[in-house]
Amino acid sequence: MHPLFRRLFAFAVLLIAAQVSFAQSSQTVLLQNLTWTELREQIRAGKTTVIIPIGGTEQSGPYIAVGKHNVRAEYLSRKIAEKLGNALVAPVIAYVPEGSYAPPASHMRFPGTITIPDDVFEKMLESAANSFAVHGFRNIVFLGDHGGYQKDVIQVVAHLNKTWAGSGAKAFVPPEYYNASSDGYAQILRQQGFRDDEIGTHAGLADTSLQLAVAPQMVRLSQLRASSKLGAADGVYGGDPRRSSAELGQLGVDAIVSRTVDAIRKDTAEH
Repeated sequence: MHPLFRRLFAFAVLLIAAQVSFAQSSQTVLLQNLTWTELREQIRAGKTTVIIPIGGTEQSGPYIAVGKHNVRAEYLSRKIAEKLGNALVAPVIAYVPEGSYAPPASHMRFPGTITIPDDVFEKMLESAANSFAVHGFRNIVFLGDHGGYQKDVIQVVAHLNKTWAGSGAKAFVPPEYYNASSDGYAQILRQQGFRDDEIGTHAGLADTSLQLAVAPQMVRLSQLRASSKLGAADGVYGGDPRRSSAELGQLGVDAIVSRTVDAIRKDTAEH
């Protein structure tokens, strides 16, 4: 190959690689997939909202993997950030308060559940939020997928906003996210003809259907279909997941994403 052609070919390869790299960095909303320089440029370009997904590692009955909340929180946060257009998604917080371990109580009675004290959890949230505020994010949004720590998150947001007064940064915990995934989704399922004793509050039809829509590989569906009715001793509270489906779960996903996007836009516009 002629030296000139060789140089042109090498330049073309470098140009294509640069374009691919730019496309990858501009398309992802997951902060952990960006370099620090890519992140800096996106913040400068206006992506000043960061979503902190809060999951939890806990039992969800015998047929859903213990990382349910972590995967679901990231999935929903990613969908929400993509619709917002000016947001990025932080790594999921997977260690949350789940009850006592001396003696084991609540979900801690089941193997795989991980718990931390409330004060440690709150300090972790504050530290993460302060890190983002230092780097130029102005809207720090907490989205908690689990009911047990909602009060902790509200308390953290109040403390942060008091501390940040006049700084230009603000913390948010839109109630629409958790409300849409619990009472709001239950209402949607009632409209589909399901009873409360099927819908449940934990690992029932609602919870399992959401997971089938988000991450079906985490649900042992064939064993679930063949099982007898489950109860509290199995880690299933107030519901019957045997008629769960991804189609039902998608109804919940759509409601959670749309209602949360509307709430964040309203809150941050006022800010």
